[in-house]
Amino acid sequence: MDHDLHIIGGGLAGSEAAWQVAEAGLSVRLSEMRGANLPDGGDSTPAHETDRLAEMVCSNSFRSDDATSNAVGLIHQEMRRMGSLVMACADAHRVPAGSALAVDRDAFAAEVTARLAAHPKVTLVRERIDDLPPSGSTIVATGPLTAPGLADAIARATGADALAFFDAIAPIVHRDSIDMGVCWMAARWDKGGKDYINCPLTREQYEAFVAALNAGEKTEFKEWEKDTPYFEGCMPVEVMAERGVETLRYGPMRGVGLDNPHSATPEHPNGRWPYACVQLRQDNALGTLWNMVGFQTKLKHAEQVRIFRTIPGLEKAEFARLGGIHRNSFIKSPILLDRELRLKAMPHIRFAGQITGCEGYVESAAIGLLAARFAIAEARSRPLPPPPPETALGALLEHITGGADADSYQPMNVNFGLMPPLNGPKVKKGDRKRAYTDRARAAFGEWLASQALEPA
Repeated sequence: MDHDLHIIGGGLAGSEAAWQVAEAGLSVRLSEMRGANLPDGGDSTPAHETDRLAEMVCSNSFRSDDATSNAVGLIHQEMRRMGSLVMACADAHRVPAGSALAVDRDAFAAEVTARLAAHPKVTLVRERIDDLPPSGSTIVATGPLTAPGLADAIARATGADALAFFDAIAPIVHRDSIDMGVCWMAARWDKGGKDYINCPLTREQYEAFVAALNAGEKTEFKEWEKDTPYFEGCMPVEVMAERGVETLRYGPMRGVGLDNPHSATPEHPNGRWPYACVQLRQDNALGTLWNMVGFQTKLKHAEQVRIFRTIPGLEKAEFARLGGIHRNSFIKSPILLDRELRLKAMPHIRFAGQITGCEGYVESAAIGLLAARFAIAEARSRPLPPPPPETALGALLEHITGGADADSYQPMNVNFGLMPPLNGPKVKKGDRKRAYTDRARAAFGEWLASQALEPA
């Protein structure tokens, strides 16, 4: 071996892991199949569009950045304290999104790629790995779209089939094609600034839109895909519409908290809430591209254009990217991995990212960070205890590696429900989130201070 550690997969988890290992002074081989120009054409996925590392294929948002009352914002904070490359690049390329952390996805991925390619301890190799290495410290971070050869090798090694679910992608609209005479800029409840474009619908427009979604022509699935479930956190908009006419109005098309200035009257000078509303979030630093929030879809492309142009303000919308759907896979981590993310059947191999069953960009990067830290500690013969379950990182790790029921295991975002209940005096409902984050910060600080986590 000409490296201390081999990382397979250059998504957010693999990129974060490579950075952590390299910054610790260890050499790393980072294998990424995109850009390999293989003769069989198997060097891309149904979802990726570039060969950049850490490409964001769905939303451009890392979700809430509020570390005081949100578990996602808390994990952002913990990762920053551990020198996360993903968080540093996200902070450098953030775009307006209220209290959320959204980024210019192209600039973000370009910087992650450039920083890893320039690191003296990182060897970036464009290659597809079709089997699990028989020896040597390895982190598999190939994500939910693992190439078939490696996926088969994982199945052979684990003796269990990977679970699978469908994940959908939302369309992106050119800003100059949106009618701002109908739409307006605001965040819900005016929280975080005027960071979203809002398209209002009346009751009649909303019901017609739901009917069009239900009647629209959808992507046909292959026979082997038909029993694959959807992930509830990334449900296609038309599947939500099938669940009932009001489902979308209480989901991504909520109108509450959005004062429409175009409907202002003497009695309501700030405007009235629309019956339903479609929101778009800035997708690049120039502000020329905007993502339809919560509008993941499996509608055929022509149907997307036809139906989404019935939304007020989007009648002349031009789409930079239409929505799509792809099949994702993940392993039964609670029974296959130990507390340090090692594969029990092959302990020299760790898994990280969405293939473990965590869900979301930041969660994937977080598990990549932890897998790398465990591998670093092992290489130095310095045992590293997992972060406490009271922390966001520890709670997510605990869920993946044993806290979840393996029989009903599903992709999971970080949330306060993964943390141990609050002890001590009863906390008022409105103060519970703050109590969780206060406890987490104290526990994380103690854990960080007690470990030799600094680079060599």
